Amino acid sequence: MSISALIIDDEKLAREELRYLLDSVGGVEIVGQGANGIEAVALIEELHPDLVFLDVQMPGLDGFAVIRKLTERAPSADARPLPQIVFATAYDQYAVRAFDVNAVDYLLKPFDRNRVLEAVQRARGRIAGGGAATAAGPGVVADAPIESQLEALLRLLKHPNEAERSPQPAKVVVLAQNRLLLVNQADICFAAIEEGVIRIVTHTFEGQSKCRTLEELLEQLDPAHFWRAHRGFVVNIDHIREVVPWFKSSYQLRMNDKAQTEIPVSRTQTKRLRELFNL
Repeated sequence: MSISALIIDDEKLAREELRYLLDSVGGVEIVGQGANGIEAVALIEELHPDLVFLDVQMPGLDGFAVIRKLTERAPSADARPLPQIVFATAYDQYAVRAFDVNAVDYLLKPFDRNRVLEAVQRARGRIAGGGAATAAGPGVVADAPIESQLEALLRLLKHPNEAERSPQPAKVVVLAQNRLLLVNQADICFAAIEEGVIRIVTHTFEGQSKCRTLEELLEQLDPAHFWRAHRGFVVNIDHIREVVPWFKSSYQLRMNDKAQTEIPVSRTQTKRLRELFNL
């Protein structure tokens, strides 16, 4: 079953990357693209897609404001159901947890093909089930319509204390030389994943995280200091020694670890890099 979809993101490179990944996944017809929230509302009203990939951080009308406008539509017997929503976010870790609680899917930038495939499969299952959720988190009624899920998400974002969040630990467990070390987050220069193993690098030693994915590791780290600059790397912003211009308007980060490791910045994260350092 092919499903129709919109891609809404203010970054052209992010739209192109997501379209490429959706084409590789298959079974999704991209019926339109938009660069801001105003275009998102207009395209949804005009094209009635099954699924919308919606960027959270956009100038003017952001992703949350788009959801508010969609849920404010007057209900009627002949009204079309709202599309399934997959949020995209570069660094808002709290929003990611809120989406999990409310059974609304998300993609973390830079996009990962397996996560895109998983999001499409979830959306396909909900569409086949008439728009009901396939799973429910705390505070969400199973089989609730998408409108109720989105309204619950907005309430949660408006009242952060309602979120069932655990405080982030001050230290991270790192396996090094058959010892489990408790490492201060501030001492971590960067983390990298290769063949499913996450390597954590500090000034004085390297070790392995017991986390399975970088997303799982990011849940333990302070989002004010740690940033996923590339699909395979999470960096501590305080340990970036130099921003190195690269080819085709891209950049690399030279870290201040012993090896002065150079880490690529993905195309979709270039905007965030410029925001961080006013480039």
